[in-house]
Amino acid sequence: MSKFNLPDFSRAVTDLAQSAAPALASLDVHPRHSVSAFHWRDGLYITAEEVVDSGDDLQIVLHEGVTAKAELVGRDPSTGIALVRPEGVKAPDVFTPAKDVRAGSLAVIVGQGGTSPLVAFGTVNEAGPSWRSMRGGLIDRRIGLAAPLDGRFEGAAALDGAGALIGLVLFGPRRRPLVIPAETIERAAAALKDKGHVARGYLGAGLHPVRHASVRGAMVMSLDDDGPARAAGLHLGDIITAWDGEAIDGPRDLLRQLGPDSVGSTVPLAILRGGEKREISVTVGSRPMN
Repeated sequence: MSKFNLPDFSRAVTDLAQSAAPALASLDVHPRHSVSAFHWRDGLYITAEEVVDSGDDLQIVLHEGVTAKAELVGRDPSTGIALVRPEGVKAPDVFTPAKDVRAGSLAVIVGQGGTSPLVAFGTVNEAGPSWRSMRGGLIDRRIGLAAPLDGRFEGAAALDGAGALIGLVLFGPRRRPLVIPAETIERAAAALKDKGHVARGYLGAGLHPVRHASVRGAMVMSLDDDGPARAAGLHLGDIITAWDGEAIDGPRDLLRQLGPDSVGSTVPLAILRGGEKREISVTVGSRPMN
């Protein structure tokens, strides 16, 4: 058995992080708090959507401490991705998407805190199938990280051992790090670049969970005047119990169904109205920007 050379391995990780550094940046999102970002393409940078306010005056700190104003190009709450454009900055190189990501794969997480480079090392501890976010976004793969990360790594890039992009680092429940994979970034960022937003499904109904012994679902508490739910014939007090044959446990289950790919589709809803079972078909709209 060959002897593992720890100094060589350490140098390899350091070299990988240094080669990635020109594509990294940090965003000042609140006083005394920054998050990471990285270059996507065409001078546009990816960061975490939840930390960027559309009303913020964004300041981005680029490689070697260059500071610039930045414009929020668009944000997609369904995938957690925001796209920002620094002013008057030469675009650095683009990360190549990683192809083979498996549980146990090594991961080098690179970001920037202010002017300081941030580097962490760990493993992919989960690599599973696609999933839906709480806001209906389709995430192409479920990727979890086992790595020591503080809040400044939010928006950082997770790289594989060859320096290819696994994806965007976000924090899930209980601050567990997860990765939005490169293919999801490509799809969402392309839409943000072109339109400034990613379309999301819209019913136009205010909902409340119903969880009794015999009935579980989402009760209609309000209806938008021009919304798809009213047009379909839903009434106040109706309880939605299934979406296209799939049981609904509450409003969150409906939100997961209202991703970008739901817009324009016609879906049968199972409802209870006055204790009577009915079925209504609704054509999903596109959520208004305001």
